[in-house]
Amino acid sequence: MGLSYKETGVDVQKGQKAVEEIKEIVKSTYNPNVITELGGFAGVFQLDTDKYQQPMLIASTDGVGTKLKLAFLANKHHTVGIDLVAMSVNDLITLGAKPLFFLDYLAVDKLDIEQFKAVVEGIANGCRQAGCALLGGETAEMPNFYNTGEYDMAGFCVGIVERNKIIDGSNIKKGDILIGLKSSGIHSNGYSMIRKIFFDNNEKVGQKLIERFLTPTRIYVNTIRSVIEQFEIKGIANITGGGLIENIPRILPKNLYAEVDITSFETPQIFKQIQKKGNVKKSEMYKTFNMGVGMALVINKEDKEAVLEKLIELDETAFIIGKICSDKQGVILKG
Repeated sequence: MGLSYKETGVDVQKGQKAVEEIKEIVKSTYNPNVITELGGFAGVFQLDTDKYQQPMLIASTDGVGTKLKLAFLANKHHTVGIDLVAMSVNDLITLGAKPLFFLDYLAVDKLDIEQFKAVVEGIANGCRQAGCALLGGETAEMPNFYNTGEYDMAGFCVGIVERNKIIDGSNIKKGDILIGLKSSGIHSNGYSMIRKIFFDNNEKVGQKLIERFLTPTRIYVNTIRSVIEQFEIKGIANITGGGLIENIPRILPKNLYAEVDITSFETPQIFKQIQKKGNVKKSEMYKTFNMGVGMALVINKEDKEAVLEKLIELDETAFIIGKICSDKQGVILKG
């Protein structure tokens, strides 16, 4: 009879069935700018430029990393899709861009339709939170490339911003204030360390702790878009891998540094557990994790009370975490 593709481990018909299963989930993210249906070779998004004089397209891509290993362990797949979207849209919003559409790439050992649906439900959830359309994606069945039941995924997002409204940190000056927005926990960075501390010694880890590790990354798009409509936000740092120490300097002009008071915000208990169990130095914790601050905004000192009031109105937990100083570079932690 001859060898079939299905016999090698790739079931094309199951892939087609999987696309049918997720069509309504994907459509829940659509808006009038999406003019194609899921299942074509590419997605089409109609760009509305009427309200822009010099529209700039901003793009970002990322993955979820080894946090996926915990999703496999817990057999819980509906939150990592949110992480995937968050990792890209939270980068886009640092420039003041409005996310327009998102695409995903999912590679699996063998397609499990229920697992696949759970992942896509998470991605769609993240897209709805960010106000962008899930325009399309790709699913690749790759037998013997991944462990049974495992997968990897990546995401790509495109946004738009008026050229003269791009937030690039160039106006930051000495005396400006740093405001931190509370994270939901670990977000999606530092999981190689977490796995080494908690999972490499074959110790039993409780389901509740695993689920805390799987808490999805917060999506800050709506909050920040609301704030930048009313106030001058001079710089925005997404506190991802590298923590406060590595990420804040990315938005600072030369010869300026951030003085951050680590007593000004509450460090969630989960980070204290990681530090204690792993015997991790304090400095290493702040270079690896967000430690409770998921996003940092640089604003004029005169605006601090009004900005904090607006953030409270938006149900954000926000705190003044420091200030901008001169004649050095980087971040100095105090407290």
